[in-house]
Amino acid sequence: MDDVMVCRQEGPVLWVTLNRPESHNAMNPAMIEALTAVFLSLPSQPDVRVVVLTGNGRSFCAGADLAFMRAAADYTFAENAADGEAIFDLMTAVDTCPQPVVGRINGAAIGGGVGLVSCCDIVVAVEWAKFAFSEARLGIVPAVISPFVLAKIGVGNGRELFLTGERFSAERARQIGLVQHVVAEEELDTAVADRVNNLLQAAPGAQAAAKELIRTVAHQPKDMMREYTARLIAERRASREGREGMSSFLEKRKPEWQAETRS
Repeated sequence: MDDVMVCRQEGPVLWVTLNRPESHNAMNPAMIEALTAVFLSLPSQPDVRVVVLTGNGRSFCAGADLAFMRAAADYTFAENAADGEAIFDLMTAVDTCPQPVVGRINGAAIGGGVGLVSCCDIVVAVEWAKFAFSEARLGIVPAVISPFVLAKIGVGNGRELFLTGERFSAERARQIGLVQHVVAEEELDTAVADRVNNLLQAAPGAQAAAKELIRTVAHQPKDMMREYTARLIAERRASREGREGMSSFLEKRKPEWQAETRS
């Protein structure tokens, strides 16, 4: 599967690179399977503190592979449904990854590629990158990525962009919350490194809990979250990380997770 995706670990940082540059890193079944397997393995890899997701070449991800789309036209209903479920499972694996995921968007992200962008915690995009939910122009809809995308950009933005299928700029992506940082190409790696270094200052267990907290409370009535949030803060205060964080603050020293990542 290394031909469709490349992984390399640099200290506590795992780089996951989509590796089909000749097809603009379009997703085929092999890539979907490989990516899903990597992200499902991350909960059992405590040596990985941050994941950087990017693409090889001039595009991040052009969505579904055209050859696969042609073949899918002859699939049975059950086969097409299974393919949709595989894409949904990939998005879920990225979205629920306990480690922070930084999207290094090195070029165009179309369709399912924007789905991957929406599942990243922090996104840094090169300023000339283009984005699109192009499905409606192909007679289909961005169905399986929609729960992840709408959670990121909101229903109002989704209504326009899902219905037009138009391409939009990195700056527009930043304005709607899909992307957090837009930078010149020569600044992309520096900006990503800055986000990674800031993430490494926080406790990994607390980050995983914070990600779960966001997923749990974001769309729930506030009055239903009283018990859950009170229990969570009590658990974190009593945790090893919580005690170490308070002790290090009072003792005016770095907490152990920062000491572990010093170069």
